[in-house]
Amino acid sequence: MSPKCKIPVKTRFWDRETKNSSSHDAPGGPPLRGSVWKQENVNLSHHHRCSASVLFGFCLGSGWMEVMAAANYSLKVNRDLLDPNFESYRLSLDPIPTYTVELDAAVEELQLKDAHYTLEHLRAFGMFNHLQLDPWYQDSVLFVDSRGRVLSLSVTLDTALGKPKEVFSFGSESGQAEDRLCASISLTSATWAALSDGAGQLLLLRTGRRGDGDHCRWEVLFSDHMGEPFTILHSVSHVQGGCHSVEVLLLRVQKEPLESTGSGYSVSLEWVTVGGAAGPGQEKKYEVRKRRVLRGKSVPHYAAVAPRGEGLMLAAEKPFVFTHIDGRPVEPPPPPELRELEKAEPLYFWQQTAADLTVCIRLRGGVAKEDVSFRLTADSLSVGVRGYPPLLEGQLYASVDPEASGWTIRDSNSLEVSLQKLGEGPMWPELVLGNRRGELVLSDQQAALIHDRLTHLTSEHPNGEREKPPCSSQELEDCDGFPDDGFSLTHFDGETLSPTQVVNLGGHQFLFSVDVDPSQMPCLCLRHDVDALVWQPRPDRPGDLWEHVATFNALGYVQASKRDRKFSTCAPDFSFAALCECLRRVFLYRQPSPVETVLFNRKQGRQVGQVAKQQVSSLDSDKPVLGFRASNERLFVLTLSHLFVLKVDNK
Repeated sequence: MSPKCKIPVKTRFWDRETKNSSSHDAPGGPPLRGSVWKQENVNLSHHHRCSASVLFGFCLGSGWMEVMAAANYSLKVNRDLLDPNFESYRLSLDPIPTYTVELDAAVEELQLKDAHYTLEHLRAFGMFNHLQLDPWYQDSVLFVDSRGRVLSLSVTLDTALGKPKEVFSFGSESGQAEDRLCASISLTSATWAALSDGAGQLLLLRTGRRGDGDHCRWEVLFSDHMGEPFTILHSVSHVQGGCHSVEVLLLRVQKEPLESTGSGYSVSLEWVTVGGAAGPGQEKKYEVRKRRVLRGKSVPHYAAVAPRGEGLMLAAEKPFVFTHIDGRPVEPPPPPELRELEKAEPLYFWQQTAADLTVCIRLRGGVAKEDVSFRLTADSLSVGVRGYPPLLEGQLYASVDPEASGWTIRDSNSLEVSLQKLGEGPMWPELVLGNRRGELVLSDQQAALIHDRLTHLTSEHPNGEREKPPCSSQELEDCDGFPDDGFSLTHFDGETLSPTQVVNLGGHQFLFSVDVDPSQMPCLCLRHDVDALVWQPRPDRPGDLWEHVATFNALGYVQASKRDRKFSTCAPDFSFAALCECLRRVFLYRQPSPVETVLFNRKQGRQVGQVAKQQVSSLDSDKPVLGFRASNERLFVLTLSHLFVLKVDNK
């Protein structure tokens, strides 16, 4: 609950419980997962004032929580993409054709040092995917071997796989750095790529059209030492005003000498803009235009730059803030506008019942009825004094009946507006959308109702269930674990570098990210109850930044049982999802498809129209898996000495 809520409270202790409930209970928003908030020793007095959209929605049951979820930014699930009748995956014994390419040199694999076995290092570098799929030319993959060569393999015929072709080679001096990381590749566009040698060098290369099959040597057009070693998380290329720019996102895990608690390391993200400019008759020269640094305490699960560099999206368990721009420290942001408004004197007070609302607006003395400007429609309200800007204007939270509504002046300094709700229904969390200048006044009955609804959640002790033995972590499974409540998905504006939209993902487990459309940002896949939902970021839609585009039924539940799972991915056309263990085994989960024969469910006595198949493939290798990618027709698995190509039949 907001600390600005003016409610007399003796002592507050908060605890969160999670019950097993359906993830599809909240229409238009993410699952509530049976979340219950406990407030201890609450004492409510009469006529409490609370800023709008804070108190209601918490106190009056699950229906109010859904209202609040709609008022705040949340992920909107597309119900048409959910299958409530999905039963299970049927194991198919059909073999997956597998083809093997033996490598001339081992894949570059750097072992973490003893001092680097922290959670941040393991997430950033221990689970590093050494294989890159070309989203512009599918069925083409790239990786770096131990000789510092960037190798590319394009598949046209599975039965006639050739050797990977060298397209670029790092110098021998790049492998001598003391704290060197694995080299990383990021395909920026259909003709550009960004490379890191793992020792702090950033290279931008012109690759030519990689899908032509000629495997031309890549040409370095920019090379600069960016400081401490890093890996490349994401990069995009765009042209604005005739200027070609490349946005690159770098990841570092750095030692914090002043950190006395925790691992002693912090996570740094650097957003670098490299631009090219040329004079008349000169060749275009690329140089660093801007560098911005963010810092946090956890390695992000997802990080990507918008296609035109207009923003940045992060999914992380700890918050990130911008600390430096071009080497200069960022000044602390001014207090949020919301806090300033809450500290200011309220402009109006309002009350409500299930049927109507009453708004009281303060006026200067001597205002006559003829001076009042009042305009009311079913969905909007405008109130003010003629000749001056409106005192209250905007879209109403819900519809009202203009014919049954009205206004009057009381005591020559107060304008009272009566609004009749179009239909009796839930209470409004706010009067005018986005307007924070008013205060909601609770009646005696409403305060008593809130108190009554919170009675069963109160306790005389900070830990109301301390007599119960704590749950043993050995009794929990992976499917019981979810990120902390601080896990959030944040969009940062590229100009102001401030967060514009934040979605709390505390009840959702991050599964994987995947490039579906090279012209769009990578998709992210989140667990919603038992299902896995794929979300496509839409930075060009401020009101609908994340779109639900696909669902993998029960994949959230299935992947939790794979204790040795290392990588997860899906086909760009969402025809299947795949999981890969640390050694050998690959699991393929197909979308439901119609059955060719008549199939009956004997228990339910009904005909089964479609079946979702599961396939398992065991690779002929005892080497750990270092890379895993999927195209619409193939799976690529990279080990230390071999590249396996699994042909997926989508018929």
